[in-house]
Amino acid sequence: MLLGIAGAGTMGAGIAEAARAAGLEVRVHDPHVPGTVALAELAGCALVIEAVPEDLELKRELLRALAGVVAEDAVLATNTSSLTVGAIAAAVPRPERVVGLHFFNPVARMRLVELVAGVASSPEALARARAVAEAMGKQVVEARDGPGFVVNRCNRPFGLEAMRIVQERLATPEQVDRICRLACGFRMGPFELMDLVGIDVGVAIAASFYAQTHEPRWRPSPLAAQLAASGRHGRKTGRGWYAYPPGRPEDPPMPAPGGGDGRLAVVAGETAVAAWLLDTAEAAGWDARTPWEAAGEVPFLILDCGPGEDDPPLQGGPQVLLCDAAPLSAQDPGGVAAGFALPLPVRDGGLVELTRTPTTAPAAAAAAEAFFATLGRRAEWVGDGPGLVGGRIVAQLVNEACFALGEGVGSAADIDLGMELGLNHPRGPLAWGDAVGPGAVLDTVLALWEEYREERYRPAPALVRAVRAESDLARERLPFSW
Repeated sequence: MLLGIAGAGTMGAGIAEAARAAGLEVRVHDPHVPGTVALAELAGCALVIEAVPEDLELKRELLRALAGVVAEDAVLATNTSSLTVGAIAAAVPRPERVVGLHFFNPVARMRLVELVAGVASSPEALARARAVAEAMGKQVVEARDGPGFVVNRCNRPFGLEAMRIVQERLATPEQVDRICRLACGFRMGPFELMDLVGIDVGVAIAASFYAQTHEPRWRPSPLAAQLAASGRHGRKTGRGWYAYPPGRPEDPPMPAPGGGDGRLAVVAGETAVAAWLLDTAEAAGWDARTPWEAAGEVPFLILDCGPGEDDPPLQGGPQVLLCDAAPLSAQDPGGVAAGFALPLPVRDGGLVELTRTPTTAPAAAAAAEAFFATLGRRAEWVGDGPGLVGGRIVAQLVNEACFALGEGVGSAADIDLGMELGLNHPRGPLAWGDAVGPGAVLDTVLALWEEYREERYRPAPALVRAVRAESDLARERLPFSW
């Protein structure tokens, strides 16, 4: 089968290279690039992929011209990432042969392709496009037409929530990136990613998303717009969120685990975080006990992960409260405790997020930092809020994926696979929701709603239904499945 590529820029050239490497016969057309063929020479192609800039009229004009050159049963695919397939196909004769085939950059290295069905796309056209992508060795995920398809849509909160956190001075860009990498396992933090892609590009995409739906969750950030307007576009201009060189600062070294020295640490709660703390503290040399096991002895530190109703009072030592949903100020108003967060699933090594209020006792802050240092974790002090930084971003990623799932944008498997392969996320958002627990995710989202009373923090109906189903299954301790 002869494959045509219309557009020889970064994406078009990358698609052509990957196709040729897979043994496909390829013809490339671009009127401004020497060595490419004329449009008429694409006449024998069974599939043509357009890869021109993200301009609706430009893409429509090109596909109309292609429709007049290729055979009536030839498939026309658009590589658009931000426009809808339906809008592009509307101006093309026989729109049923137009599909979306969204490759990721760099094409040679990225294994993912999104196959997008417009409102008129025929099963035959979709099948041919899938066959070509699979022949190129790509993993294909199916997406319903709409802003951002699966991957770019479900990743919206990664940057938007990070910028909201910085806008409110809860953390710096460096802190957010460090937490995302070292506490949550992302390969790159959101501000590093924005600098790599181009802040101006991100602003244009954000504007396109919001213009198509006026969805409050996708409202663009004024911080990115200000940087873009000032000419700070990221790596390509030498300055964005960071200056290049040197780029983001090097991560500080992590403390070596150990040094509990038999001191008593009390861990309250029956959560996964509490279980991890008990095991890890014991391994670091602490005498780690539950409240009942402590039997009134004065501990070095009390870690409150949500004590049960029958637990004895937590008193006798400085306290640090888990802020996985409610902020510290809501859990201990006017109190002296510090707060902490460890995004689930807890990774070996890395960071712990700590927070304090104006009334937090210095002894509690110092004890918390010293305790986690013995577990091999460096403290990152951030502002108080639901989920702190990592938990908040993860909860919003899961919530957006639940919106996409409920709206039929993609299957659970395709959403997770798309985020893992298309963006190198450590796990898909729905798998992350299973690991954290839908109830815990919903608690964080509702806490954000309580804090802000903004529509961007409304929970997805699919998430609410998942929590209901989880509660029904919990009695039998069955794993939850989306």
